[in-house]
Amino acid sequence: MFCPVRAPSSTETTPGTRRRRWLQWISVLPWGSGSLALAAPAMGVGPRALVFPADHGAHPDTRIEWWYVTGALQAGPLNDRAGEPTHGFQITFFRSRTDVSADHPSRFAARQLVFAHAALTDLRRGRLLHDQRIARAGFGIAEASVGDAAVTLRDWHFRREDAAVVAGAPPGSSAASGASRYRARITSDSAGFAFDFSLTTTQPVLLQGDAGTSHKGPQQSSRYYSEPQLALSGTLTQQGVALPVRGAAWLDHEWSDSVLPPGAVGWDWVGMNLSDGGALTAFRLRAADGSTIYAGGSLRSASGAFRNFAADEVSFTPGRLWTSPASQARYPIEWTLQTPAGRHRVVGRLDAQELDSRQSTGTVYWEGLSELRDESGQRIGRGYLEMTGYAGRLSL
Repeated sequence: MFCPVRAPSSTETTPGTRRRRWLQWISVLPWGSGSLALAAPAMGVGPRALVFPADHGAHPDTRIEWWYVTGALQAGPLNDRAGEPTHGFQITFFRSRTDVSADHPSRFAARQLVFAHAALTDLRRGRLLHDQRIARAGFGIAEASVGDAAVTLRDWHFRREDAAVVAGAPPGSSAASGASRYRARITSDSAGFAFDFSLTTTQPVLLQGDAGTSHKGPQQSSRYYSEPQLALSGTLTQQGVALPVRGAAWLDHEWSDSVLPPGAVGWDWVGMNLSDGGALTAFRLRAADGSTIYAGGSLRSASGAFRNFAADEVSFTPGRLWTSPASQARYPIEWTLQTPAGRHRVVGRLDAQELDSRQSTGTVYWEGLSELRDESGQRIGRGYLEMTGYAGRLSL
């Protein structure tokens, strides 16, 4: 996936308090040297074989990294579930290396920042709820662990465990290798929701691009893998009411030294769990005039056959537009997507899935639960569509 770095939620405090806190952050960050380096030289990360579980963990030498989980949920008693989702959700943790030197004498120096974002699409009520946080790493407040996935920001947590070990198999046994269980716990008092989810792998890790090196341009690349078709169970709490949930989810983990190549203002990205058990990824980096700078993606079939898409094999053609009443940005919330997997339509399940953080970093983008349909209109998958750069070039 692609995601912008987000700042604290506009729902956490009053505007005056938010402004003071943001000024406090500015005072400790070396902005003059480009601390978050979102406009850093467009360099790739060196190719090497990904090694697990180590590469599930953080890569603090790289500029930017995220663990991104999305999915479709059915909430309510088991006998009330008809198969259609009632909610979509997103949980994202970001880690960003600043330009503060490793030998800086102050223990308060912000060498690493951790951001987090959570969102809930409530299809029953037709609305999006979201919350965001930020902190410097350390002091027991925020941490992105090396060696395995374990990210914490105050009382928000995302952690990987070996699924077989959780089930009782001894560590190191053949039964304890490969499969993962992720735990995600998020509580947002201001937005009125909480997640307590268990997400279990049903398939091997999907290495995006060339064995985990995903090209974003002639000289740009990231390290990128996905965990599609995650089996989700747990509890969703809304306005104090706890409901059992189940569903299917998708995890992306990506790290790099830059976000956008020269000339790009944003991106369009889809990650779809296919109804037959396959997984489809597609993206494009977009110029200000709407043209494509670079594109890519992949298809893994239910049988495990993998196809990496070349840049000239992927095209996004915008369809129906939705204009945000808040930002006035116009988003194509329906697309025609052409890839080696065929010709498909991507359709947002709810128009109003724009996330607005203008009171902090200024980032405004659209990200939400969507469907993948074939040319006859039949739904063949569910997942998430993300669009950035429509309300102005993505930047801090």
